[in-house]
Amino acid sequence: MVYAPQSSCGYPTPYLSFDKTTCRLICQEWAYVRCRQREGAAFSRREAVGVSKGASTRPKSRQPGTAARKAPGAQPKPKRLPPDERERLIVREAVAFFAARGFEGQTRELARRLGITQPLLYRYFPSKEALLDRVYQEVYLNRWNPHWEDILEDRTRPLEDRIVEFYSDYARAVLTYEWIRIFMFSGLRGMDLNGRYLTVVRDRIFARVIREIRFENALPSPAEVPISEAEFELVWSLHASIFYIGIRKWIYGLTIPDDVSAVVVALTTAFIEGVPAVVARLTGATATPRARAAARRRTP
Repeated sequence: MVYAPQSSCGYPTPYLSFDKTTCRLICQEWAYVRCRQREGAAFSRREAVGVSKGASTRPKSRQPGTAARKAPGAQPKPKRLPPDERERLIVREAVAFFAARGFEGQTRELARRLGITQPLLYRYFPSKEALLDRVYQEVYLNRWNPHWEDILEDRTRPLEDRIVEFYSDYARAVLTYEWIRIFMFSGLRGMDLNGRYLTVVRDRIFARVIREIRFENALPSPAEVPISEAEFELVWSLHASIFYIGIRKWIYGLTIPDDVSAVVVALTTAFIEGVPAVVARLTGATATPRARAAARRRTP
């Protein structure tokens, strides 16, 4: 059997007949010749533009000292820091970030502000909720002063002086940009940060204030008459008035008095002058004026 290649194949085999094996060998030889011709043409072009025979056509490596060209949007390599220092840096930036953006802010954006990758951020805090818990600890628990409770219980001093000192110091600690805004964002998002913190305030501050008001005015102790919710609301009114100073400044952008301590004194005086009579009605007793109560305490 013979095989006659078609002229359309491009090979010089006009009108000749070969067996199939011979034709395949001819085609392979012709393909080899064409390949060598193409290589020769390419070499000639390189010679024409001055490329030496042994020169590599691969891109040259960057010489030492040459500035690296960064791709647009490329993130810089994080600076290596000790783990404790890195964690403090993350927490400090997270406090500022969530105070400005709210809790809808993304950890990806926070990582970009820190100059680190998001996976590195999650090595320290495995979730956004874990990071928010750390922010709560930093802003609220770490700023809590245990000495405040001692101030309120120091019965060697007038109650008004104690409350003024406590709320003056408390205002300096909490009436800040981060404290107020994070607290408000937390409440709007329905998180439990507010509830956890206010439970501490109610148990450690409000209950003490009510107990000291009763003692100062010779009213029944909480052991005799349990503290009512109405009494807690009275202390809430004082606390909220002072807290609202921060709301006006850091949420509404309004001007507040330069001397916040003077405002605290005025609010506390109004509280001390008016609340004992209300507490007396709530406990079913008669309030004894503070001077008489002090004399009563000095009597053996």
